[in-house]
Amino acid sequence: MPIEIRRFGVGHRRPDGPPGTDGVTGQVIHSDARGTVSELAFKLGGRIEPHSNPNTTYFVVIEGGGWTLVDDERIRIAAGEAVVWPADVTHAAWTDYSHMRALVVEFAGADDSEVRGILDGAALALAPGAEPPSRGEGSLAPPARPPAHDRSEGEPL
Repeated sequence: MPIEIRRFGVGHRRPDGPPGTDGVTGQVIHSDARGTVSELAFKLGGRIEPHSNPNTTYFVVIEGGGWTLVDDERIRIAAGEAVVWPADVTHAAWTDYSHMRALVVEFAGADDSEVRGILDGAALALAPGAEPPSRGEGSLAPPARPPAHDRSEGEPL
């Protein structure tokens, strides 16, 4: 199976941005029944207006920074940070004095961890008298070597 490359970033974004935005351009990288992954680029003063949707979403800042709103809480967010926008909760994002780039990962539906029986830090409470697992022993496998590269082919554009 050939490697599939999805292009995004400068030159690949919609010039008008997603609906409900101002000063934001974006590009869908992947979308199917499981969810959507998009890249958004905020100009100075760019904004996603407050809204809600039925999906749990991660807003992952990869460059610059700005602000995010979840319900009635406002917080500063910067590159290397991610915020969870819960399903059916009002959320927004904007910039004041800088630009911001973010990856938006939207999962189809609400968080289903409770339905699947995944309880944060509560597994031992479900099994009275259970001992915590012991630390495993082992090591990482050696890194795979990439195939030899013919330097006469040059670098990819």
